[in-house]
Amino acid sequence: MADTTADLALPAALTEVARIGFEWEYDEETDEDRGCDFQLYPQFEEPDRTAWWWRLWTGNPEVDGGEFRFFGTTGAGDYTGFWLTRPGAAITGQPVVHIGSEGERDVIARDLGDLLWLFAAGLGPGEAADDPEVSAEPNEAFRVIAERYASGRGRPPAEIVAAARAEFPHFSDLIDGMCR
Repeated sequence: MADTTADLALPAALTEVARIGFEWEYDEETDEDRGCDFQLYPQFEEPDRTAWWWRLWTGNPEVDGGEFRFFGTTGAGDYTGFWLTRPGAAITGQPVVHIGSEGERDVIARDLGDLLWLFAAGLGPGEAADDPEVSAEPNEAFRVIAERYASGRGRPPAEIVAAARAEFPHFSDLIDGMCR
């Protein structure tokens, strides 16, 4: 029997980000939040769990979400992961997508390096998808990780997200085609 544990291991950069973690606070009185509502899984989600969730999300029993490797979630149940669309590319070279619990879907980073720079800018996947121009408090610990794994690639979050959306303009159409 094959050991699938290695297949579920997160890339080293995401493991480092997970060790630090994301801070998020919500103030009910002011209806404002601070930080990023995002939780990295300790490993990629099991394919059977992805298939169950993807079928539920799309309403389509014929799909299994096998083109995704989800690695994190928000408190609202949004999913974030790699979209395995570049044949032959390492998982870290695949685009990163954010799938919202209410039907939102977006490509937010062209690859893991771009995602690391979003984290360094103080944005989580949900914040990047919703408003990449939002003012956020940069995260120095994540910047160090971004420099280690994607040196010299830092740029404003809006540029990172715009480049991802421009490279994959038909992502939403692909998802629509899976939904019933």
